[in-house]
Amino acid sequence: MTQATSITLDVKGMTCQGCVNSVTKLVKRVDPDAKVAVDLPTGRLEATTQASAAALIEAINAAGYQARAA
Repeated sequence: MTQATSITLDVKGMTCQGCVNSVTKLVKRVDPDAKVAVDLPTGRLEATTQASAAALIEAINAAGYQARAA
């Protein structure tokens, strides 16, 4: 089993709490056990997860947001 790591991403395109909820759900789809915190004003997402940063970025970008490693 892969060990959980801390990943920080910058996510553009989030404008409201609904966006924050959507992005959180996207991360949880990739890793249901992930711990996710999103700061809307800065667009910063922090996750403790077993998923790779690339997998999270791919899922978030596929939903229309713009994510990249912070």
